[in-house]
Amino acid sequence: YIFFCVCNVSPSFSADLIPPGVCNLLNPSTIYANNEVDLDEVEIYGFDYDYTLALYSNTLDTMIYNTARDFLVKHYKYPEGISKYDYIPNFAARGLHYDIQKVSVFMGLCLLSQMTLLAAANDYFNSNDIEYDPGHLYKDVSDAIGMVHIKGYMYKWIMQDLEKYILRGDETYAVLHRLASHGKKLFLITNSPFSFVDKGMKYMVGKDWRDLFDIVIVQADKPHFFNSCGKPFRRLDSNGDLQWDKIKSLDKGQVYKQGNLFDFLRLTGWRGSKVLYFGDHLYSDLADLMLRHGWRTGAIVPELEVETRVVNTEQYAQGLTWLQALTGLLERMQMHRDPESKKVLQDWLKEREELRAVTKNLFNPHFGSIFRTCHNPTYFSRRLCRFSDVYMASISCLLNYDLSYTFYPRRTPLQHEAPLWMDQLCTGCMKTPFLEEMAHIR
Repeated sequence: YIFFCVCNVSPSFSADLIPPGVCNLLNPSTIYANNEVDLDEVEIYGFDYDYTLALYSNTLDTMIYNTARDFLVKHYKYPEGISKYDYIPNFAARGLHYDIQKVSVFMGLCLLSQMTLLAAANDYFNSNDIEYDPGHLYKDVSDAIGMVHIKGYMYKWIMQDLEKYILRGDETYAVLHRLASHGKKLFLITNSPFSFVDKGMKYMVGKDWRDLFDIVIVQADKPHFFNSCGKPFRRLDSNGDLQWDKIKSLDKGQVYKQGNLFDFLRLTGWRGSKVLYFGDHLYSDLADLMLRHGWRTGAIVPELEVETRVVNTEQYAQGLTWLQALTGLLERMQMHRDPESKKVLQDWLKEREELRAVTKNLFNPHFGSIFRTCHNPTYFSRRLCRFSDVYMASISCLLNYDLSYTFYPRRTPLQHEAPLWMDQLCTGCMKTPFLEEMAHIR
Protein backbone atom coordinates (compact mmCIF):
# COMPACT_ATOMS: atom_id res chain seq x y z
CA TYR A 1 0.00 0.00 0.00
CA ILE A 2 2.79 2.41 0.90
CA PHE A 3 4.57 1.53 -2.34
CA PHE A 4 1.37 2.17 -4.31
CA CYS A 5 0.91 5.61 -2.76
CA VAL A 6 4.49 6.60 -3.51
CA CYS A 7 4.11 5.44 -7.09
CA ASN A 8 1.25 7.82 -7.61
CA VAL A 9 3.01 10.96 -6.38
CA SER A 10 3.29 13.43 -9.27
CA PRO A 11 5.99 16.06 -9.95
CA SER A 12 3.42 18.79 -9.23
CA PHE A 13 3.87 17.97 -5.55
CA SER A 14 7.58 18.83 -5.81
CA ALA A 15 6.66 22.49 -5.31
CA ASP A 16 5.66 21.59 -1.75
CA LEU A 17 9.12 20.10 -1.15
CA ILE A 18 10.99 23.28 -2.08
CA PRO A 19 12.09 25.36 0.94
CA PRO A 20 10.60 28.88 0.98
CA GLY A 21 12.68 31.50 -0.79
CA VAL A 22 14.81 29.11 -2.85
CA CYS A 23 13.89 30.75 -6.17
CA ASN A 24 15.77 34.00 -6.85
CA LEU A 25 18.05 33.15 -3.95
CA LEU A 26 21.40 33.41 -5.74
CA ASN A 27 22.74 36.81 -6.73
CA PRO A 28 24.72 36.93 -10.03
CA SER A 29 27.10 39.49 -8.49
CA THR A 30 28.28 37.13 -5.77
CA ILE A 31 31.97 36.27 -5.47
CA TYR A 32 32.49 32.57 -4.72
CA ALA A 33 35.48 31.26 -2.77
CA ASN A 34 37.39 28.03 -3.33
CA ASN A 35 39.92 29.03 -0.67
CA GLU A 36 39.82 31.48 2.21
CA VAL A 37 40.89 34.94 1.01
CA ASP A 38 41.25 37.96 3.29
CA LEU A 39 41.14 41.11 1.14
CA ASP A 40 42.69 43.02 4.01
CA GLU A 41 45.93 41.15 3.23
CA VAL A 42 45.80 41.95 -0.48
CA GLU A 43 47.95 44.98 -1.31
CA ILE A 44 48.41 44.48 -5.04
CA TYR A 45 45.75 43.77 -7.68
CA GLY A 46 46.74 42.50 -11.12
CA PHE A 47 44.58 42.13 -14.22
CA ASP A 48 44.50 40.56 -17.64
CA TYR A 49 42.90 42.83 -20.25
CA ASP A 50 40.80 40.88 -22.77
CA TYR A 51 37.70 39.27 -21.23
CA THR A 52 38.75 40.58 -17.80
CA LEU A 53 39.01 44.36 -17.73
CA ALA A 54 37.33 44.46 -21.13
CA LEU A 55 34.29 42.23 -21.60
CA TYR A 56 33.12 41.75 -25.18
CA SER A 57 29.73 41.25 -26.79
CA ASN A 58 28.71 38.13 -28.72
CA THR A 59 29.05 40.18 -31.88
CA LEU A 60 32.82 39.78 -31.62
CA ASP A 61 32.55 35.97 -31.53
CA THR A 62 30.41 36.09 -34.65
CA MET A 63 32.96 38.24 -36.48
CA ILE A 64 35.85 35.97 -35.48
CA TYR A 65 33.91 32.87 -36.53
CA ASN A 66 32.82 34.26 -39.91
CA THR A 67 36.30 35.50 -40.80
CA ALA A 68 38.01 32.24 -39.79
CA ARG A 69 35.34 30.16 -41.59
CA ASP A 70 35.83 32.12 -44.82
CA PHE A 71 39.61 31.83 -44.48
CA LEU A 72 39.23 28.06 -44.07
CA VAL A 73 37.26 27.85 -47.32
CA LYS A 74 39.15 30.38 -49.46
CA HIS A 75 42.74 29.80 -48.37
CA TYR A 76 42.72 26.19 -47.15
CA LYS A 77 40.29 25.14 -49.90
CA TYR A 78 37.79 23.48 -47.59
CA PRO A 79 34.36 22.65 -49.12
CA GLU A 80 32.14 25.64 -49.95
CA GLY A 81 29.32 23.96 -48.03
CA ILE A 82 30.99 24.93 -44.75
CA SER A 83 30.27 28.58 -45.62
CA LYS A 84 26.56 27.90 -45.06
CA TYR A 85 27.14 27.25 -41.35
CA ASP A 86 26.41 30.44 -39.44
CA TYR A 87 27.70 31.16 -35.96
CA ILE A 88 25.39 29.96 -33.18
CA PRO A 89 25.75 32.08 -30.03
CA ASN A 90 25.84 30.04 -26.83
CA PHE A 91 26.32 26.78 -28.75
CA ALA A 92 29.75 25.87 -27.40
CA ALA A 93 30.74 25.77 -23.75
CA ARG A 94 34.08 26.03 -22.03
CA GLY A 95 35.63 22.77 -20.90
CA LEU A 96 34.79 20.84 -24.08
CA HIS A 97 37.25 18.17 -25.19
CA TYR A 98 38.30 17.53 -28.79
CA ASP A 99 39.89 14.09 -29.24
CA ILE A 100 42.74 14.02 -31.75
CA GLN A 101 44.59 11.14 -30.00
CA LYS A 102 45.99 13.85 -27.77
CA VAL A 103 42.91 15.43 -26.19
CA SER A 104 42.59 19.22 -26.46
CA VAL A 105 40.51 21.08 -23.90
CA PHE A 106 38.98 24.50 -24.58
CA MET A 107 39.16 26.65 -21.45
CA GLY A 108 39.22 30.26 -22.67
CA LEU A 109 36.35 32.54 -23.66
CA CYS A 110 38.31 33.53 -26.75
CA LEU A 111 38.03 29.92 -28.00
CA LEU A 112 34.23 29.75 -28.30
CA SER A 113 34.43 30.65 -32.00
CA GLN A 114 37.03 27.96 -32.58
CA MET A 115 34.89 25.30 -30.89
CA THR A 116 31.87 26.27 -32.98
CA LEU A 117 33.83 26.23 -36.24
CA LEU A 118 35.24 22.79 -35.41
CA ALA A 119 31.70 21.54 -34.76
CA ALA A 120 30.47 23.03 -38.05
CA ALA A 121 33.24 21.43 -40.11
CA ASN A 122 32.81 18.08 -38.37
CA ASP A 123 29.07 18.20 -39.01
CA TYR A 124 29.57 19.00 -42.68
CA PHE A 125 32.00 16.12 -43.22
CA ASN A 126 29.88 13.62 -41.30
CA SER A 127 26.63 14.71 -42.99
CA ASN A 128 28.20 14.32 -46.42
CA ASP A 129 30.01 11.07 -45.61
CA ILE A 130 33.43 12.63 -46.25
CA GLU A 131 36.44 11.03 -44.57
CA TYR A 132 38.79 13.46 -42.85
CA ASP A 133 41.63 13.64 -40.38
CA PRO A 134 40.41 15.17 -37.06
CA GLY A 135 43.95 16.22 -36.15
CA HIS A 136 44.48 17.99 -39.45
CA LEU A 137 41.12 19.69 -39.16
CA TYR A 138 41.94 20.86 -35.64
CA LYS A 139 45.22 22.40 -36.82
CA ASP A 140 43.60 24.15 -39.78
CA VAL A 141 40.79 25.58 -37.67
CA SER A 142 43.28 26.69 -35.00
CA ASP A 143 45.40 28.38 -37.67
CA ALA A 144 42.35 30.08 -39.17
CA ILE A 145 41.29 31.43 -35.77
CA GLY A 146 44.89 32.43 -35.02
CA MET A 147 45.02 34.32 -38.31
CA VAL A 148 42.24 36.60 -37.07
CA HIS A 149 44.48 37.60 -34.17
CA ILE A 150 47.84 37.60 -35.99
CA LYS A 151 46.57 39.83 -38.76
CA GLY A 152 44.97 42.13 -36.20
CA TYR A 153 41.39 41.83 -37.44
CA MET A 154 39.96 41.53 -33.93
CA TYR A 155 41.88 44.56 -32.74
CA LYS A 156 40.78 46.58 -35.77
CA TRP A 157 37.08 45.75 -35.34
CA ILE A 158 37.04 46.69 -31.68
CA MET A 159 39.04 49.89 -32.14
CA GLN A 160 36.72 51.03 -34.91
CA ASP A 161 33.57 50.59 -32.82
CA LEU A 162 34.33 50.38 -29.11
CA GLU A 163 30.73 50.97 -28.08
CA LYS A 164 29.55 48.02 -30.17
CA TYR A 165 32.00 45.49 -28.76
CA ILE A 166 32.99 46.54 -25.21
CA LEU A 167 30.50 45.91 -22.40
CA ARG A 168 30.19 47.53 -18.96
CA GLY A 169 33.18 49.83 -19.22
CA ASP A 170 31.73 52.10 -16.52
CA GLU A 171 32.02 49.25 -14.01
CA THR A 172 35.66 48.69 -14.93
CA TYR A 173 36.22 52.39 -14.26
CA ALA A 174 34.50 52.12 -10.86
CA VAL A 175 36.52 49.07 -9.77
CA LEU A 176 39.92 50.52 -10.69
CA HIS A 177 39.22 53.92 -9.14
CA ARG A 178 37.97 52.35 -5.95
CA LEU A 179 41.06 50.17 -5.57
CA ALA A 180 43.46 53.01 -6.34
CA SER A 181 41.67 55.40 -3.97
CA HIS A 182 42.19 52.87 -1.16
CA GLY A 183 45.93 52.82 -1.77
CA LYS A 184 46.11 49.49 -3.60
CA LYS A 185 48.82 48.96 -6.20
CA LEU A 186 47.54 47.95 -9.64
CA PHE A 187 49.26 46.26 -12.56
CA LEU A 188 48.28 44.97 -15.99
CA ILE A 189 49.75 41.97 -17.83
CA THR A 190 48.17 41.32 -21.23
CA ASN A 191 49.04 39.65 -24.52
CA SER A 192 47.40 42.44 -26.50
CA PRO A 193 49.38 45.32 -28.11
CA PHE A 194 49.58 48.69 -26.38
CA SER A 195 47.71 50.72 -29.04
CA PHE A 196 44.71 48.41 -28.68
CA VAL A 197 44.75 48.39 -24.88
CA ASP A 198 45.29 52.14 -24.72
CA LYS A 199 42.26 52.91 -26.86
CA GLY A 200 40.03 50.50 -24.95
CA MET A 201 41.14 51.78 -21.55
CA LYS A 202 40.67 55.39 -22.60
CA TYR A 203 37.12 54.49 -23.63
CA MET A 204 36.34 52.70 -20.35
CA VAL A 205 38.42 54.58 -17.78
CA GLY A 206 39.57 57.86 -19.34
CA LYS A 207 42.66 59.33 -20.98
CA ASP A 208 44.59 59.26 -17.69
CA TRP A 209 43.99 55.53 -17.11
CA ARG A 210 47.72 54.82 -16.81
CA ASP A 211 47.88 56.98 -13.69
CA LEU A 212 45.92 54.25 -11.91
CA PHE A 213 48.46 51.52 -12.73
CA ASP A 214 51.88 51.06 -11.18
CA ILE A 215 53.02 48.67 -13.93
CA VAL A 216 51.72 48.10 -17.47
CA ILE A 217 52.99 45.12 -19.51
CA VAL A 218 51.73 44.40 -23.03
CA GLN A 219 52.39 41.60 -25.56
CA ALA A 220 53.46 39.47 -22.60
CA ASP A 221 53.09 36.17 -24.45
CA LYS A 222 51.23 34.37 -21.66
CA PRO A 223 51.39 31.59 -20.54
CA HIS A 224 55.14 31.62 -21.40
CA PHE A 225 55.43 34.86 -19.44
CA PHE A 226 54.59 32.91 -16.28
CA ASN A 227 56.72 29.80 -16.81
CA SER A 228 59.77 30.88 -18.83
CA CYS A 229 62.59 33.33 -18.15
CA GLY A 230 63.75 33.65 -21.76
CA LYS A 231 62.41 37.05 -22.80
CA PRO A 232 63.67 40.27 -21.21
CA PHE A 233 61.50 43.32 -20.63
CA ARG A 234 61.62 46.08 -23.25
CA ARG A 235 60.28 49.59 -22.78
CA LEU A 236 57.97 51.39 -25.21
CA ASP A 237 58.30 55.14 -25.66
CA SER A 238 55.36 57.58 -25.84
CA ASN A 239 54.88 56.73 -29.53
CA GLY A 240 54.78 52.99 -28.83
CA ASP A 241 58.23 52.41 -30.37
CA LEU A 242 60.48 49.76 -28.87
CA GLN A 243 63.47 50.97 -26.82
CA TRP A 244 66.59 48.90 -26.16
CA ASP A 245 67.78 50.22 -22.82
CA LYS A 246 68.34 47.61 -20.10
CA ILE A 247 65.41 47.45 -17.70
CA LYS A 248 66.64 47.80 -14.11
CA SER A 249 63.25 48.68 -12.60
CA LEU A 250 59.58 48.62 -13.56
CA ASP A 251 58.42 52.20 -13.13
CA LYS A 252 55.00 53.80 -12.96
CA GLY A 253 54.13 55.78 -16.08
CA GLN A 254 56.13 53.49 -18.37
CA VAL A 255 54.86 50.75 -20.68
CA TYR A 256 56.79 47.50 -21.00
CA LYS A 257 56.66 44.74 -23.57
CA GLN A 258 57.26 40.98 -23.21
CA GLY A 259 59.40 40.09 -20.18
CA ASN A 260 58.82 37.22 -17.77
CA LEU A 261 57.44 36.67 -14.30
CA PHE A 262 60.80 35.77 -12.76
CA ASP A 263 62.21 39.21 -13.61
CA PHE A 264 58.89 40.76 -12.59
CA LEU A 265 59.17 39.20 -9.12
CA ARG A 266 62.83 40.17 -8.82
CA LEU A 267 62.20 43.80 -9.76
CA THR A 268 59.02 44.31 -7.72
CA GLY A 269 59.29 41.93 -4.78
CA TRP A 270 55.55 41.29 -5.14
CA ARG A 271 55.10 37.78 -3.86
CA GLY A 272 52.64 35.53 -2.10
CA SER A 273 49.15 36.18 -0.84
CA LYS A 274 49.44 39.96 -0.92
CA VAL A 275 49.00 39.73 -4.72
CA LEU A 276 45.61 38.92 -6.30
CA TYR A 277 45.56 38.47 -10.09
CA PHE A 278 42.41 38.26 -12.21
CA GLY A 279 42.06 36.53 -15.58
CA ASP A 280 39.58 34.56 -17.65
CA HIS A 281 41.76 31.68 -18.90
CA LEU A 282 42.36 29.06 -16.23
CA TYR A 283 45.58 27.80 -17.81
CA SER A 284 47.14 30.84 -19.50
CA ASP A 285 46.27 33.31 -16.73
CA LEU A 286 45.97 31.47 -13.43
CA ALA A 287 47.42 27.97 -13.20
CA ASP A 288 51.13 28.80 -12.96
CA LEU A 289 50.53 31.72 -10.63
CA MET A 290 48.76 29.51 -8.11
CA LEU A 291 50.81 26.34 -8.46
CA ARG A 292 54.30 27.80 -8.80
CA HIS A 293 54.31 31.33 -7.45
CA GLY A 294 51.83 31.52 -4.58
CA TRP A 295 49.77 34.45 -5.81
CA ARG A 296 46.07 34.63 -5.08
CA THR A 297 44.00 34.18 -8.23
CA GLY A 298 40.54 35.32 -9.31
CA ALA A 299 38.77 33.72 -12.27
CA ILE A 300 36.38 35.76 -14.40
CA VAL A 301 33.49 33.52 -15.45
CA PRO A 302 30.78 35.53 -17.28
CA GLU A 303 28.73 32.35 -17.72
CA LEU A 304 27.81 32.62 -14.04
CA GLU A 305 25.23 35.30 -14.84
CA VAL A 306 23.30 33.08 -17.25
CA GLU A 307 23.58 29.98 -15.08
CA THR A 308 22.48 31.87 -11.97
CA ARG A 309 19.36 33.07 -13.78
CA VAL A 310 18.53 29.46 -14.64
CA VAL A 311 19.13 28.19 -11.10
CA ASN A 312 16.85 30.93 -9.75
CA THR A 313 13.86 29.83 -11.86
CA GLU A 314 10.93 27.90 -10.39
CA GLN A 315 11.14 25.42 -13.27
CA TYR A 316 14.70 24.47 -12.36
CA ALA A 317 14.00 24.31 -8.61
CA GLN A 318 10.99 22.03 -9.10
CA GLY A 319 12.73 19.87 -11.69
CA LEU A 320 15.80 19.37 -9.53
CA THR A 321 13.73 18.70 -6.41
CA TRP A 322 11.67 16.03 -8.14
CA LEU A 323 14.81 14.55 -9.71
CA GLN A 324 16.37 14.16 -6.27
CA ALA A 325 13.13 12.71 -4.92
CA LEU A 326 12.98 10.13 -7.73
CA THR A 327 16.59 9.15 -7.11
CA GLY A 328 15.81 8.59 -3.44
CA LEU A 329 12.75 6.50 -4.32
CA LEU A 330 14.76 4.34 -6.73
CA GLU A 331 17.41 3.77 -4.11
CA ARG A 332 14.93 2.78 -1.40
CA MET A 333 12.48 0.71 -3.43
CA GLN A 334 14.84 -1.24 -5.70
CA MET A 335 14.62 -4.33 -3.48
CA HIS A 336 11.02 -4.96 -4.63
CA ARG A 337 11.32 -7.61 -7.35
CA ASP A 338 7.72 -8.52 -8.23
CA PRO A 339 6.63 -7.70 -11.82
CA GLU A 340 4.43 -4.74 -10.89
CA SER A 341 7.16 -3.15 -8.77
CA LYS A 342 9.73 -3.67 -11.53
CA LYS A 343 7.41 -1.89 -13.96
CA VAL A 344 7.10 1.08 -11.60
CA LEU A 345 10.87 1.20 -11.11
CA GLN A 346 11.40 1.20 -14.88
CA ASP A 347 8.94 4.08 -15.22
CA TRP A 348 10.84 5.99 -12.56
CA LEU A 349 14.16 5.36 -14.31
CA LYS A 350 12.72 6.65 -17.56
CA GLU A 351 11.27 9.73 -15.87
CA ARG A 352 14.59 10.34 -14.13
CA GLU A 353 16.45 10.33 -17.45
CA GLU A 354 13.87 12.70 -18.93
CA LEU A 355 14.25 15.07 -15.97
CA ARG A 356 18.02 14.98 -16.33
CA ALA A 357 17.67 16.06 -19.96
CA VAL A 358 15.21 18.82 -19.08
CA THR A 359 17.38 20.32 -16.35
CA LYS A 360 20.45 20.07 -18.59
CA ASN A 361 18.69 21.80 -21.49
CA LEU A 362 17.73 24.75 -19.29
CA PHE A 363 21.42 25.71 -19.34
CA ASN A 364 22.53 24.65 -22.82
CA PRO A 365 20.62 22.17 -25.01
CA HIS A 366 23.87 20.87 -26.49
CA PHE A 367 26.21 20.54 -23.52
CA GLY A 368 24.34 21.53 -20.36
CA SER A 369 25.92 23.51 -17.54
CA ILE A 370 29.63 24.31 -17.70
CA PHE A 371 29.84 23.56 -13.96
CA ARG A 372 27.99 20.26 -13.46
CA THR A 373 27.06 17.12 -15.34
CA CYS A 374 24.35 15.23 -13.45
CA HIS A 375 25.77 14.71 -9.94
CA ASN A 376 29.40 15.47 -10.76
CA PRO A 377 31.36 18.65 -11.42
CA THR A 378 32.57 19.09 -14.98
CA TYR A 379 36.23 19.15 -15.96
CA PHE A 380 36.00 22.94 -16.21
CA SER A 381 34.52 23.14 -12.74
CA ARG A 382 37.27 20.97 -11.26
CA ARG A 383 39.98 23.08 -12.91
CA LEU A 384 38.23 26.23 -11.72
CA CYS A 385 38.40 24.98 -8.13
CA ARG A 386 42.03 23.96 -8.56
CA PHE A 387 43.40 27.13 -10.14
CA SER A 388 41.33 29.95 -8.64
CA ASP A 389 40.96 31.13 -5.06
CA VAL A 390 37.82 33.08 -5.93
CA TYR A 391 35.64 33.31 -9.04
CA MET A 392 32.96 35.71 -10.23
CA ALA A 393 31.01 36.83 -13.30
CA SER A 394 33.05 40.03 -13.74
CA ILE A 395 35.46 42.23 -11.82
CA SER A 396 32.51 44.55 -11.09
CA CYS A 397 31.48 42.04 -8.41
CA LEU A 398 34.27 43.54 -6.29
CA LEU A 399 32.10 46.64 -5.89
CA ASN A 400 29.80 44.68 -3.59
CA TYR A 401 32.41 43.92 -0.95
CA ASP A 402 34.41 45.91 1.53
CA LEU A 403 38.16 45.80 0.83
CA SER A 404 38.73 44.20 4.22
CA TYR A 405 36.16 41.45 3.53
CA THR A 406 37.17 37.81 4.02
CA PHE A 407 35.83 35.20 1.61
CA TYR A 408 35.17 31.81 3.17
CA PRO A 409 34.57 28.70 1.05
CA ARG A 410 31.31 26.94 1.82
CA ARG A 411 31.43 23.46 3.24
CA THR A 412 30.06 21.04 0.66
CA PRO A 413 29.21 17.58 2.02
CA LEU A 414 31.11 14.53 0.87
CA GLN A 415 29.16 11.48 -0.21
CA HIS A 416 29.47 9.93 3.28
CA GLU A 417 28.51 13.15 5.09
CA ALA A 418 25.06 14.47 5.91
CA PRO A 419 24.10 17.76 4.19
CA LEU A 420 24.22 20.31 6.99
CA TRP A 421 21.79 22.86 5.62
CA MET A 422 22.24 25.38 8.42
CA ASP A 423 25.99 25.15 7.95
CA GLN A 424 25.59 26.15 4.30
CA LEU A 425 23.04 28.86 5.00
CA CYS A 426 25.26 30.46 7.62
CA THR A 427 28.42 30.65 5.49
CA GLY A 428 27.14 33.50 3.36
CA CYS A 429 26.84 31.46 0.18
CA MET A 430 23.22 32.44 -0.35
CA LYS A 431 23.50 36.20 -0.07
CA THR A 432 25.85 38.94 -1.13
CA PRO A 433 26.71 41.70 1.36
CA PHE A 434 25.86 44.61 -0.93
CA LEU A 435 27.29 47.79 0.53
CA GLU A 436 24.99 50.78 0.76
CA GLU A 437 27.77 53.14 -0.28
CA MET A 438 28.27 51.14 -3.50
CA ALA A 439 24.64 51.23 -4.60
CA HIS A 440 25.06 54.43 -6.65
CA ILE A 441 27.89 52.84 -8.70
CA ARG A 442 25.63 50.06 -9.89
